Amino acid sequence: MTDTADRASVSAVDERLGEVARIVRRAMLDALPDGEPSKWLYAPLRAYPQRPGKALRPALCLSAGRAFGADTDALLGIAVAIELLHNAFLVHDDVADGSEMRRGRPTLGAMYGMATAINTGDALALVAGQVLRRATRQLDRDLGELVWSEFDTMALRTLEGQAIEVGWQADNIDDLAPDDYLNLILHKTCWYTTIHPLRVGAIVGSHGTAELGSLVRFGFHFGAAFQIRDDLLNLVGDERIYGKEILGDLYEGKRTLPLVHLLSVARPSDRDLLADYLHRTRAQRSAALVQRVRTMMDDYGSIAFTRHYAEGILLAAEEYFEHAFADAHPGPDLEFLRSLVPYVWARWR
Repeated sequence: MTDTADRASVSAVDERLGEVARIVRRAMLDALPDGEPSKWLYAPLRAYPQRPGKALRPALCLSAGRAFGADTDALLGIAVAIELLHNAFLVHDDVADGSEMRRGRPTLGAMYGMATAINTGDALALVAGQVLRRATRQLDRDLGELVWSEFDTMALRTLEGQAIEVGWQADNIDDLAPDDYLNLILHKTCWYTTIHPLRVGAIVGSHGTAELGSLVRFGFHFGAAFQIRDDLLNLVGDERIYGKEILGDLYEGKRTLPLVHLLSVARPSDRDLLADYLHRTRAQRSAALVQRVRTMMDDYGSIAFTRHYAEGILLAAEEYFEHAFADAHPGPDLEFLRSLVPYVWARWR
């Protein structure tokens, strides 16, 4: 692609995501209950859904579903439920990580305290289930049960991924390889960010006849590339654009792909420093120590390695796309889905 074509493609995807975000944000806020105690539950409940987000998950669900034949009315409630659960996960992730910023503003924990944040995350997950229940009542019984089964599987896979990451930190695991990282994000990120929205959309659109294996393969590779891009932005991005704390992953000791690579190639003396860094708590990781680790990533080529690794995953995603959507209907939704891989690619340039 030329630079002009890249910019046009990125702009078109951003415009579509923005449209979906506005629709889903309104639907989420309409679905959230109100009442008392407002200050400590119902006001915080609206905080994250009100903030602008990427809306990738509902966009994937809506586009995949329509590409396989569903109409928007059959899909919107499901897409909204996915995004509400995403917001619940974000609240709990911020508590677990001790994060200070989310979508350019203070996290719920920073605003209201950890107890209120945890309770609010629980409430968002509850409302997500209520919205999904109403949405599946529009479907025939067997299809509705299949959608619920997909939702349950997605939630469990995500919790497994969170458990793996927490376990790595609790047990001070530092002998990891890229395959370990990919297994982590398959569960923690890809299943609910890309695989589930694509699968459930295709299931509704095809009335349960779509071939799901190829959708899993495409969703995993696309989702992995998207997550690695997010990991890189945490290291090299602009906090005003990124919306979260730059270097937050390093402060938290997250085993991202750049850190996994650094651990595998560092000289013994630097490896000892990294082991000490990982054994510390977030509060014990000083700004100077975090910056030292960040500089080592440049010195050892970990940033360049991660970019190259992700490019290979994106190439695989392009190949899997054609198999995943071989039976989909031509049109704007299919073209939007097709444009997502070059979109991620262009965002790195």
